[in-house]
Amino acid sequence: MAQQPVEVPPIDYAAIAPILVILGAACLGVLVEAFMPRHQRWSAQVGLSLLAIVVAGMAVAFYARQGGTGATTLSDTLAVDPPALFLWGTLLALGFASILLIADRSVEIGGAFVSEGQITRVAEGPGTMSRAAAAASGMRTEVFPLALFSLGGMMVFCAANDLLTMFIALEVLSLPLYLMCGLAKRRRLLSQEAAVKYFLLGAFASAFFLYGLALLYGYAGSVRLAAIADATAGTDRSDTLLFAGLGLLLIGLLFKASIGPFHAWTPDVYQGAPTAVTGFMAACTKVAAFGGILRVLQVAFEASSWEWRGVLWAIAIASMVIGVVLGLTQRDLKRMIAYSSVAHAGFMLIGAIALTDRGLSGTLFYLLAYGFSTVAVFGVISLVRRSDGEATHLSDWAGLAKRSPLVAAVFTFLMFALAGIPFTSGFVGKFVVFEAALRDGMAPLVVVALVASAVAAFFYLRVIVLMYFSEPADDGPTVSVPGAFTTAAITLGVVVTLLLGVLPTLALDWANVGGFVS
Repeated sequence: MAQQPVEVPPIDYAAIAPILVILGAACLGVLVEAFMPRHQRWSAQVGLSLLAIVVAGMAVAFYARQGGTGATTLSDTLAVDPPALFLWGTLLALGFASILLIADRSVEIGGAFVSEGQITRVAEGPGTMSRAAAAASGMRTEVFPLALFSLGGMMVFCAANDLLTMFIALEVLSLPLYLMCGLAKRRRLLSQEAAVKYFLLGAFASAFFLYGLALLYGYAGSVRLAAIADATAGTDRSDTLLFAGLGLLLIGLLFKASIGPFHAWTPDVYQGAPTAVTGFMAACTKVAAFGGILRVLQVAFEASSWEWRGVLWAIAIASMVIGVVLGLTQRDLKRMIAYSSVAHAGFMLIGAIALTDRGLSGTLFYLLAYGFSTVAVFGVISLVRRSDGEATHLSDWAGLAKRSPLVAAVFTFLMFALAGIPFTSGFVGKFVVFEAALRDGMAPLVVVALVASAVAAFFYLRVIVLMYFSEPADDGPTVSVPGAFTTAAITLGVVVTLLLGVLPTLALDWANVGGFVS
């Protein structure tokens, strides 16, 4: 009997070009690590990473300009629709700013990813190495391909049209992050502890996701989101498989988005990871995770929303309460921002629960606004330093405005944005999400969110009061002069935060161009 030829699925290369560019550049980055001399790797990796992100961004813009309501490709495993394009553009922009932070070598010799064993005595004179030579010889440039692999996984995760592709993308985005969290030059034990905690808890979350996937496959007979939606709309199968599978699936997604009470990894990992990695993780991972949550809820489970909506109400309230209450007790700035992210995740979840076009566009805008503010915040944190590394204890920031008025002013503006003060992107983001929730009949949840926002404003304002109304200690930290890369990243974050607060129309219009396809 003649064997039937294998039918090759049609591939829309224009649609998936951004993913191919990022993952291709990551593979080239591995070859650079293998074959280029050490002193040439940093410039090659930085140039390759930034060029890849720019080219991928151009591919996204080119495909978006073609219009259309979206299409599926690769045997319907990927759905390239308007929300996916918005999320890809957001991820690439945030990834560009994060790569700039990661690449900076001016704040400390060799950057934050240098191996202590590779640093020799640095001085100017015969028989010793210059600062530039020491930096070039010690930079751990493998962080760049790791960041690109993670960014590529995030892009696939946002566009995954079936649960198996989503799981593979989840692992591709997570595994490089586990490694990156343990690459800090200073406080290496704390960094490695953070990496181990993130890995172990992430493995548990991935197991929950995979088990939920298996149960949903048993319920619907398929892992495609559209097939699960069809089965949910009308089937005689037991709902036990459906809701058990959905619950386990959501645990994995909520963990990755650091939504309380599935946030246990967040404060320790934010504190222990290199600050540039923390900024990349805080901004980009949240965008990817909420992209997956929005797609799963709106495509696969919209028909069963009456059954699970109340549970997500409770989770959103728990996340907001945990974030603001525990954020008030923190004395470490990075841990405070970690709990702030838990509270913000609760606010974003309100938009995801709405299951309306306004809820979708509002959540997408909130992700864009929060991401740029967060990257800039961690860029500023990396500048305030003691002899043993970054000064993240709140007492170290006392009187900072007297030492460096410009840095204090920038950080104040970013704190206002996270607090949701008018004329910042944070205010517009909360407004559009809460307005969508009100239109969908979720007034009690919005009231809780408003109270939580008011309480959260206290720990942002506490930092501002410390900087402006306290006297600096004689032996207090110094403020490093940022290099060109860190300056560019912080400036980009501040400018976008201001523009989205004053002129948000363009971004809101882009976020509101259409829904998911399946």
